[in-house]
Amino acid sequence: MCDLRECFVDLHIHIGRTAGGQPVKISAARDLTFFNIAKEAAERKGIDCIGIIDCQSPPVLQEMEELLEAGVMEEAPGGGLRYGRTTILLGSELEVRDPGLGPCHLLVYMPDFKTMREFSRFLAAYMKNVSLSSQRVYLPARGLQGEVIDRGGFVIPAHVFTPHKGMYGIACDTMDELLDPQHVAAVELGLSADSSMAGLISELAPFTFVTNSDAHSLSKIGREYNRMLLKEPSFEEVRRALLRQEGRAVTANYGLSPQLGKYHRSYCLKCRHLLDTEEQHVDECPVCGSKSLTRGVHDRIFEIRDLDEPLFPPHRPPYIEQVPLEFIPGLGAKTLQKLLDRFGTEMQILHHATFEQLAEAVPEKLAQAIILARDGRLELASGGGGRYGRVKL
Repeated sequence: MCDLRECFVDLHIHIGRTAGGQPVKISAARDLTFFNIAKEAAERKGIDCIGIIDCQSPPVLQEMEELLEAGVMEEAPGGGLRYGRTTILLGSELEVRDPGLGPCHLLVYMPDFKTMREFSRFLAAYMKNVSLSSQRVYLPARGLQGEVIDRGGFVIPAHVFTPHKGMYGIACDTMDELLDPQHVAAVELGLSADSSMAGLISELAPFTFVTNSDAHSLSKIGREYNRMLLKEPSFEEVRRALLRQEGRAVTANYGLSPQLGKYHRSYCLKCRHLLDTEEQHVDECPVCGSKSLTRGVHDRIFEIRDLDEPLFPPHRPPYIEQVPLEFIPGLGAKTLQKLLDRFGTEMQILHHATFEQLAEAVPEKLAQAIILARDGRLELASGGGGRYGRVKL
């Protein structure tokens, strides 16, 4: 077997605007351009492989072509584009809605620039605006899935439990109602769920889980990510890791505590009460009695689960709860820059810096909070209804 090494991978990062200011993801930051994402991941975050979503957008493809022609980036052996230490996988988040089912977001990835450009031309005939992110594709879900597979790509259902267009969250109760499970490469847990929660659904046992940032700003890149065993960061190596082929594998999911996610618990749309109770499933608000609820991920999973205890198949990597640096109270932009000046990248701060080393750069209380965040031992208040949870210090 060839030599394999561990790489950090975040497969879900949106583009906010083109370099010329044209909107791509309306709700994302203006400085979240294709190049800025690559630069942030390589030089500040220390992530080996990133999936940039919205690459089907023609003006984004034009930017890619210009970066390749200028030699700023190059095509990576095995697929993807290379910038510095980081490989970029070219992806899209697309919405499907089959008759009788709710809307669902799918992440799809293409092996190289040429294939993504051809896929963009294909999508243009089935979308109202191929230049924008997360738009509906007027094709059956399995039809779109087949088009991706035929082009050598792979498919991952996005943030599968969220009420905002997650497969289980709103579209359907079982995967095969919407997709061909044989052609699903992995399942994205989303910010409000972890492996133990997803383990309560038996049909997910065969799948590799991934934890990704779903970043809408540069600072959010890497708030969730994966550790993968790869020969090198590339499209083909990541695909093999997701499918657990030839020794490649996902060896750890680094994710938020589900409590920090925006949709962890149910939320009353009438009185704005967050239903953060011990009850596993509720149909109405305990405060005002309204049935107008945004169903939280925790509550939705307990609604559709078929197991009493979570299943952990042998291939399932550990889910390591980790609070991102930006969630820690008192760790602002200037303090983070101090840490980056000392340690180089956020991955170094999160994984390698000792308490003693951190305390030389920031106050001891903050250094201790970073260590507690690394170990998932900070006290948290739950999020829901589109509001993040928070750290209580």
